[in-house]
Amino acid sequence: MSLNEIETQLKALQKTATDAIASVESLDNLEPLRVKYLGKKGELSQILRGMGKLSPEDRPRIGALANEVKEDLQNRLEMAKSHLETAAIAAQIEAETLDVTMPGSYRALGRQHPLNSTRDRMIDIFVGLGYTVAEGLEMETDYYNFEALNTPADHPARDMQDTFYLPNNNLLRTHTSSVQIRYMENHEPPVRVIAPGRVYRRDTVDATHSAVFHQVELLAVDKNLTFTDLKGTIKEFLNQMFGEDLPVKFRASYFPFTEPSAEVDVQWQGKWLEVAGCGMVDPNVLKAVGYDPEVYTGFAAGFGVERFTMVQHKIDDIRRLYNSDLRFLQQF
Repeated sequence: MSLNEIETQLKALQKTATDAIASVESLDNLEPLRVKYLGKKGELSQILRGMGKLSPEDRPRIGALANEVKEDLQNRLEMAKSHLETAAIAAQIEAETLDVTMPGSYRALGRQHPLNSTRDRMIDIFVGLGYTVAEGLEMETDYYNFEALNTPADHPARDMQDTFYLPNNNLLRTHTSSVQIRYMENHEPPVRVIAPGRVYRRDTVDATHSAVFHQVELLAVDKNLTFTDLKGTIKEFLNQMFGEDLPVKFRASYFPFTEPSAEVDVQWQGKWLEVAGCGMVDPNVLKAVGYDPEVYTGFAAGFGVERFTMVQHKIDDIRRLYNSDLRFLQQF
């Protein structure tokens, strides 16, 4: 290969590579061009292999020209890389730019279920009165749900129409009073606890009844507690819960685990509403947990969370609290 032929090839390579580099549009396409023209097996190396046939006088001239072509192409590659990197950063900035004048995208926020907010309000009031929150099992034994609470074997609450019985003498608790028994077994008096939780009964579901519902029960055991202490505690709770000085009345009733027992009504919007059952803890219940009824007395009360929720929010059907209808839930 003659001197003129190699010079012609080098100049043609320079022009072709220059045009290719100028037209490249992404960094991913730039590196293949460098390998194609300047790599070890690239076109420049292929041309320089013909220098072996040149005379010693012509080789320096071709070498100098080859270096000029290589240096020129390297410079162009660096300039193209810098330009493409700058353009990529500018494009990224443009894509990530926020137009603060554009309207925001609406995303509906979650809200607290009215049952949960009512329960939390009830708990907050009792904690403020000095009570501690206690929790327990939803699947209970017959002993903790009935026997330790002075409920004889022939009591109507044990009937299959009221209780969900399970194998191995287990059942779904019908009240959270079982939590109180377990708590007293492990704590010495004085005791002041509340037991919020889900309970189960074999009720026919209608506008005012559900097979699954929620209770908050309170228990206080100490020396010299009387029914007057119970009445004062309940009245204070109801006044804080309803936000006004409500008329409250206590009606004699019967529960196997309290004696005497009462039901509590409040006058709300011109009507008397039953809101709780209560009473002094029966001495047999105290004996079952190892407390001396000659030394200690106690009182207990149970409140239905659904009833309070329905009263406060004027809900006419308990089933609305469980059907997950967004039209209903978005009101709270």
